[in-house]
Amino acid sequence: MPQEIIDFWFSDEVRKLWFNSTPQFDASLRERFLALWQQASRGELDHWQQSAEGCLALVIILDQFPLNMFRGQAQSFATEERSRVIAQVAIDQGFDRALDIAQRAFLYLPFMHSETLADQQQALELFAQAGLEDNLRFARHHHDIIHRFGRFPHRNEALGRHSSAAEIEYLNSKQAFTG
Repeated sequence: MPQEIIDFWFSDEVRKLWFNSTPQFDASLRERFLALWQQASRGELDHWQQSAEGCLALVIILDQFPLNMFRGQAQSFATEERSRVIAQVAIDQGFDRALDIAQRAFLYLPFMHSETLADQQQALELFAQAGLEDNLRFARHHHDIIHRFGRFPHRNEALGRHSSAAEIEYLNSKQAFTG
């Protein structure tokens, strides 16, 4: 099953939608993988953590799938922390070295998605590796937002958080990151 997730996520058809999703893709992902995401979120697939492919598949399910399945809702961030724990397990086991560059980038994304500065610092270090330089500029951008605001202002509405005046000004600027 982990390999099926990886084959799906890294297929030519899905690659085009990684950072350019459509409502149709989000709906199809929800229909196809909601039950699997629920299983993973409850820890029922934790045995997958015994391999590089299993860790990668879990991170995709817990970090990437909810961003699509629950776009604009608090639930899109509900399993982010769990995905970071699994990514760290993979790194600690050296599993990340068994993955190709594109796969490794997705394994590391949970650190870039974190609202914790220490995780953001780790993202900078991870994406500074050879072959991941294209991702490093995005890691720097995410780090700078967390350093400046202590959180991602574009998540405030979905999470029911009050935005500060500085965050509102930022969100209304051309430099705003909206997710």
